[in-house]
Amino acid sequence: MEKILLIEDNKDIRDNLAEILELANYEVLTASNGKEGVTIALEQQPDLIVCDIMMPVLDGYGVLHMLHKNESLRPIPFIFLTAKTERTDVRKGMEMGADDYITKPFEGAELLSAIESRLRRCAEIRQPETTGISGLHTLLSNTSGKDLLASLKEDRNTNHYKRKQQIYVAGNRPERLYYIMEGKVKTYQRNDDGKELITGLYNEGDFLGYTALLEGGAYQESAEAIEDTVLAIIPHQDFEELVNNNPEVLSRFVQLLAKNIAEKEQQLIALAYSSLRKKVASALITLDYKYNTTQKPHFEIDISRENLAAVAGVAKESLIRTLGDFRDEQLISLRDGTIVLMEKDKIAAMRN
Repeated sequence: MEKILLIEDNKDIRDNLAEILELANYEVLTASNGKEGVTIALEQQPDLIVCDIMMPVLDGYGVLHMLHKNESLRPIPFIFLTAKTERTDVRKGMEMGADDYITKPFEGAELLSAIESRLRRCAEIRQPETTGISGLHTLLSNTSGKDLLASLKEDRNTNHYKRKQQIYVAGNRPERLYYIMEGKVKTYQRNDDGKELITGLYNEGDFLGYTALLEGGAYQESAEAIEDTVLAIIPHQDFEELVNNNPEVLSRFVQLLAKNIAEKEQQLIALAYSSLRKKVASALITLDYKYNTTQKPHFEIDISRENLAAVAGVAKESLIRTLGDFRDEQLISLRDGTIVLMEKDKIAAMRN
């Protein structure tokens, strides 16, 4: 049951709205002033907050300001209730981060509709697995009520890349965002001796190249197609307009960026402290996690030994020797150049 915090100083209005929300199958928390409301929000972590503006002790603007200072409360949808109808008042609330604004008097159905809409949009935004064009399509449709992605994709060019073909090079400045329609892509860095370390693996449905766009700098790594690949091309200007006009979309790309940083930190720790067997096991599980989207029990990894060694951060010769050991232990099988994970749980346990 979703939890609604209702902050309203008028007892009759508060009791009436609480009854309506309870009949709509919401769990309702109530507060008679802004200070009490902030305390309850901190303790109960509601799914949505409905708040009057004109209140004693702490008004609605103060409540919203206090909530936005707390990282855990900041994402909670916030709806203002007020008798104030001046445009400047409405604009002030929305600029402070309110999600909606309902003017008194109003019908109960109007409030319920606003609550349902905000909870639904919030649920879409919070979905961790919503990636790719279809995921962003859902996100945009629910946050704006418009099919913004359709206009973003309309008449968009696609580029076709052959296996091992370069997509972009470290040091160049980004001019576009890429979306993988078909194929697989790796990002990598090379040291002065030419040794390659793969820093990222991307699959169909992933965006590519957004880190440099968000940073406003040059690419820190190069990108290359692992197999024949088709990329949709979204110009820098269109991407910039999209994230500037849609904070939720910017938030999603920042989440992707944070996830990538966390994965790279884990990769660096493994490279620094793990044994050869652990490094190879981690590389195999990473590939399974990224490309085994249907969770097949005996997933076949089709990747060159050079690329697999670059993912693991080991020499090719050491990799081949370790794969031979894994085969002899019946952890994997080798078939026509592909690697089949026979004992995935045992390989995963080796990383610990």
